[in-house]
Amino acid sequence: MNRLNRFLAIASLVLCAGAKAADAPPPIFVLNSQDASVSVIDPVNWKETQRFHTGKEPHHLYLTPDEKSLVIANALGDSLLFVDPKTAAVQRTVRGILDPYQLRFSPDMKWLVTVGNRLNHVDLYRWNGTEPVLSKRIPTGKTPSHVWIDSKSTTAYASMQESDELVAIDLASEAIKWRIKTGSLPADVFGTPDDKLLLVGMTGGTGVEVYDVSAAPKLVKTIPTGAAAHAFRSMGDKRHVLVSNRVANTISKIDFQTLAVVDQFVAPGGPDCMDLSADGRYIYVASRWIKKLTVIDTSTHKVVRQVAVGKSPHGVWTLDHAPR
Repeated sequence: MNRLNRFLAIASLVLCAGAKAADAPPPIFVLNSQDASVSVIDPVNWKETQRFHTGKEPHHLYLTPDEKSLVIANALGDSLLFVDPKTAAVQRTVRGILDPYQLRFSPDMKWLVTVGNRLNHVDLYRWNGTEPVLSKRIPTGKTPSHVWIDSKSTTAYASMQESDELVAIDLASEAIKWRIKTGSLPADVFGTPDDKLLLVGMTGGTGVEVYDVSAAPKLVKTIPTGAAAHAFRSMGDKRHVLVSNRVANTISKIDFQTLAVVDQFVAPGGPDCMDLSADGRYIYVASRWIKKLTVIDTSTHKVVRQVAVGKSPHGVWTLDHAPR
């Protein structure tokens, strides 16, 4: 083979390798809270391809509005770690973010809201597209857990896990609008598309409480799901939402038009945070107590695989997901 042919052959191999890399599906990220690490899972061969260090106690993660960075909140590390959602390359660390247990960007992309689980506050950050700038720190009830922001980016709702409350914060005035008592250990919060109802998982109970927040807040129903209802994940169809029942070892599918459970999936090992494949076929759930990522086929209701990860896996996320 002459020099030109060798060059063309090598160039062809490089181009093919680049095309394969470009075609590769994005990884699944699993936060290992007690290991201060992230497991990166290849969704083709279902292997952990890498594990990298974070700050202390990474619990939740969220995509930046421009979709260029996955933000991992390190609660005890008082920092945010920015990671490329396609390659898992670490981009940068933002320090001085006090106790970011859970986080959410507002739909209008102007706010980043974090909840301080151990320090009993909710922080409102202005988001300029690159950096979070603290605007207001709001003392709340005991042990803020999860936050939801309405579709108009006017109100943030946060659950208080140990004072058993739901708190509404007006983003314009940066002040608490109201608070209402809930059942035991409220955790994740999910709002319906019309902003009328809020679903709150009761980790200390056996179901999901539903609040009408269109006027003065009021409890309208409790949906039985299973012991320790905890984390939500939209099905992407604007009608159904999943909730993990950590002690019952199940995941319930709720129709939020009828406010009833319409399906149930067995999810071993203390199911917590979830993501959903783009076609809605597979649930990816952190099995908190057995150090695994569990994959459930929604059509057969079977666990199709489990991947070993680190200690106390919590947040789960992939770029190749069903609409949120």
